Amino acid sequence: MKKDIAIKKELFNGIATLIEQAKNKVAVYLNTETTLLYWNIGRFLLQELKQKNKIVYGKQILVTLSQDLIEQFGKGFTYTALTRMMKVAEFFQEQKIATLSQQLSWSHLIELAYIENKTKREFYTQMIVLENWSVRKFRKNIEGMLFERTAIAKQPENVIEESLQKLSEDKQINPDLIFRNTYILDFLNLPTDYSEKELENALIKNIENFIMELGVGFAFLERQKRISIDSIDYYLDLLFYHRKLNCLVAIDLKLGKFKPKYKAQMELYLRWLEKYETQGNEQKPIGLLLCSEGNTEHIELLMLDDDKIKVAQYLTELPSKEWFAEKLHKALEIAKERGK
Repeated sequence: MKKDIAIKKELFNGIATLIEQAKNKVAVYLNTETTLLYWNIGRFLLQELKQKNKIVYGKQILVTLSQDLIEQFGKGFTYTALTRMMKVAEFFQEQKIATLSQQLSWSHLIELAYIENKTKREFYTQMIVLENWSVRKFRKNIEGMLFERTAIAKQPENVIEESLQKLSEDKQINPDLIFRNTYILDFLNLPTDYSEKELENALIKNIENFIMELGVGFAFLERQKRISIDSIDYYLDLLFYHRKLNCLVAIDLKLGKFKPKYKAQMELYLRWLEKYETQGNEQKPIGLLLCSEGNTEHIELLMLDDDKIKVAQYLTELPSKEWFAEKLHKALEIAKERGK
């Protein structure tokens, strides 16, 4: 009897797996076909209204058209839905939409279509695919100005576009797409004059939130990693591993502005980690210096072309969106001006 139950359970689990696999394939197929249908409707409307010189005055036409379509095909063809179809068709070419329809939902594409800047839109497109963001996560990252906070945003347009193209075509990830120039740690609830030890303790206590702010792919390994060199012990604040970059990530926490001696200290840690901790199939370790204050020029002059050490500012309180936006945009303008 028990043997029969075990066999039945095994058969049930096997069939359940097949059903779930089939459901997933159907869901992907339906999403793809629905996306392509909506895109084709949007393209058709754009072409027809342009030919009839009705783009500017087409609102009333779309209103009455949507009413007819709803009556015939259901509520998925409201005026708002039709304008969104046109918006998506305006920004995504046929070859691009054919690929994206298999990776992103229609809701993702609508949100992307409202990002006017082409480079910024492509950044979010690639990151959604790479990190499998939900629409909710995507909106939160736009609201949190993720693109502007990403290290690569300070690079010239052609450098950003080249990195995104490599990611799309060859799955090569530029670490500057992962690391940020500003991290928001407003979940720590620290006192006004906190110490580096208190900062580290708060981060460990809120490790899940910290990892979410660092981004997808980070795995926490160790705190106060002991590094022994010539009988002298040094201690690295936090050690992580990044799955996509396939490397160790050393994080050191600093109060105040970046100082030149921090670079030398991090170089020492990275060389030790490369020699004693890095596995044969892993890339060289990357260091992240998190400072409570920013000083862009020092960093640019001292870091030179070293892409293995990143320096970022962290904020323990969330500033007003207006202040934050102005600060980030000003920093990007200065960096790009120097890069010319």
